[in-house]
Amino acid sequence: MDYITVAKADHVTTVTLNRPEVMNAINGGMHNELQVAFDDFAADDDQFVCVVTGAGEKAFCAGSDLKAVAVRGEHPVYPRNGYAGLIERFDCPKPMIAAVNGLALGGGFEVALACDLIIAVESASFGLPEPLVGAIAFGGGLHRLAREIGPKRAMGMILTARRVSAAEGLRLGFVNEVVAAGELDAAVARWVAEILRAAPPALRASKEVVYRGLDEPSLEAALTHQSSYPAYVAWRDSQDVKEGPLAFAEKREPKWTGK
Repeated sequence: MDYITVAKADHVTTVTLNRPEVMNAINGGMHNELQVAFDDFAADDDQFVCVVTGAGEKAFCAGSDLKAVAVRGEHPVYPRNGYAGLIERFDCPKPMIAAVNGLALGGGFEVALACDLIIAVESASFGLPEPLVGAIAFGGGLHRLAREIGPKRAMGMILTARRVSAAEGLRLGFVNEVVAAGELDAAVARWVAEILRAAPPALRASKEVVYRGLDEPSLEAALTHQSSYPAYVAWRDSQDVKEGPLAFAEKREPKWTGK
């Protein structure tokens, strides 16, 4: 990998955007490497949680590498799962955390929004400034932001192209926790530890039921169809669904296999 790093430890995959000299801006090569990294995470039965972060202390990701487009004419073709190999990845029910260590703008904000949780340092800021350079945030940001914080609040950010602080992101509802500089790793580790206490198939089913249920036309339809969702079926037939009650009855900690 030339533009990202990937580390695996204790059922957790950490994907780091690694171009700090350009605020981790995404070029064509990074798009393809992220596709590979997220494919590997999704397929690895031993990996339960993915953390996405940026190298350095200034930026999580400043979005697309516009200099590469303007100077070298590089117009990247997005990989199979869309921008960053992530924003159109709708079939991976494993939990994903964005550890936002600085600026998250444009495509960088879209990558963070595509994760299930956002943990950010106090100095982080978020925005979709694409209209300021004559573009639009077509990497999912317009859709996800409106769905997460409501259309009026989202339009307030989108139409002004303004940045918002991590604290305002927490108030608006798209950030889960804000921490002081230097405390991001510890905060993410705490969230991961809490997530890993639960059965992986149960978490995957829960994630899929939430997201797919929101796309159903009604609550009645969501309740009717949830038992047919793939992650729900996998949870129902898993080893872990039996291990949970057994461990409870034997008064011991469950030993999750993720299967």
